[in-house]
Amino acid sequence: MSKAASVLDYRELARRRLPRFLFEYIDGGSYAEVTLRRNVADLEAIALRQRVLTDVSSLDLGTTLFGQRLNLPVALAPIGLAGMNARRGEVQAARAAARAGVPFCLSTVSACSIDEVARAGAGPFWFQLYMIRDRAFMKDLLAQATAAGCTALVFTVDMPVPGSRYRDYRSGLAGASGRMGALRRAVQGVLRPAWAYNVGVRGRPHQLGNVAPVLGKNTGLEDFFAWMRDNFDPAVTWADLDFIRNSWDGPLIIKGILDPEDARAAAALGADGIVVSNHGGRQLDGVPSTATALPPIVDAVGDQLTVLADGGVRSGLDVIRMLALGAKGVLLGRAWVYALAARGEAGVAHVLKLIEAEMRVAMALTACTSIDRIGTDALVVR
Repeated sequence: MSKAASVLDYRELARRRLPRFLFEYIDGGSYAEVTLRRNVADLEAIALRQRVLTDVSSLDLGTTLFGQRLNLPVALAPIGLAGMNARRGEVQAARAAARAGVPFCLSTVSACSIDEVARAGAGPFWFQLYMIRDRAFMKDLLAQATAAGCTALVFTVDMPVPGSRYRDYRSGLAGASGRMGALRRAVQGVLRPAWAYNVGVRGRPHQLGNVAPVLGKNTGLEDFFAWMRDNFDPAVTWADLDFIRNSWDGPLIIKGILDPEDARAAAALGADGIVVSNHGGRQLDGVPSTATALPPIVDAVGDQLTVLADGGVRSGLDVIRMLALGAKGVLLGRAWVYALAARGEAGVAHVLKLIEAEMRVAMALTACTSIDRIGTDALVVR
């Protein structure tokens, strides 16, 4: 396969190009991956309601999220270690997002730092934050995000401890620290010579760019999940959002909401938005898909804050399905990182064009001429 016509094509190209430990990290889920499969299957099972002989000669795919006008109701979700999938990968993805007129959200555990991405991109730039034990360091990260012009903060709440991802143990990304773990990853890299040269050699430094100041001589990659277990704060509660609010003046989006009660708590604490998310099926396996969790959450808080969603989105049709279920915007995760791994910035730009083209067809054949007209009328109610 030399060319990609869909997100799934890019998945296969990424599998062929990446060392095993990186592909399994972006592709896998926790435990038996039940929720990972549910995210995809439950979206695919939602039938769109085809309508014909309506004037769909003019379609408007633009929307406004958190005060910013966007060309599409999508954003590139935060992906840890994304910058290891292509040379300075987060920078390439941010440039593609800027050209498409959609936000790019940088992960706390990215390879490229906030400053490096800010210097490269010109579009909407969001920053994702975990609750870290060192509050002073968190405050410094928020100050960096403000100085870099980040327009929204995505605070992830569903990872007080990392989920058990069996694929990562088998591949050597987790549970294989020290010389043996590095050797396993190096051997896998050598087996992918194009990646080894472009990323392994030319893509240095290989480190967690945002947290490098506190890592000393380490990079954070020695045992990625061990670092997270040691530094993420499992004692975090809703009360800790006061600390975030006092250190951040912009829009605050809470990511990792699956229950209406938690959604109400986020609204009560003054969050500007939430992301209905199960972390892509990478945390607690066996929970509902986001497509299942989304409608009752929209019913509970949709008139109080902006509801976004992610999980299982592999096409523009899936974006339309999420919008029809009540989301105001959709975060793309694996879709863009597969493309980044396969073709870098050009791949991410192409995936966003694919998403747009697929959305246009779905909107035209469901008689929805603008994003604000997409609702449950666009679905077949069973």
